[in-house]
Amino acid sequence: MAFEEHLVEDARLVILKELASQNDNRLSETMLGHVLQIFGHTRSREWVRAQLRKLEEMGAVKLTEVGTVVVADLAQAGLDHVERRAFLDFVRRPGLEA
Repeated sequence: MAFEEHLVEDARLVILKELASQNDNRLSETMLGHVLQIFGHTRSREWVRAQLRKLEEMGAVKLTEVGTVVVADLAQAGLDHVERRAFLDFVRRPGLEA
């Protein structure tokens, strides 16, 4: 696997974990971009949006456009991945946490 693929899979996991940590399981693409930057994924808004669309194709998130911003809502498949009940291809598996 190419290094870029590892980065993409890690970024997708960061997105899912951050959505799962929210009280309502939702965040805007802008806020997710800030979270990704904290974890070392400094990418454009278009790149973040592309990852969200891919996660939507997988059934991991549901996207809603609010004006010019995309809001991601964690879907059951995304939560199952974060909680290690079922795994999604092309998303890094979460580690075991105590």
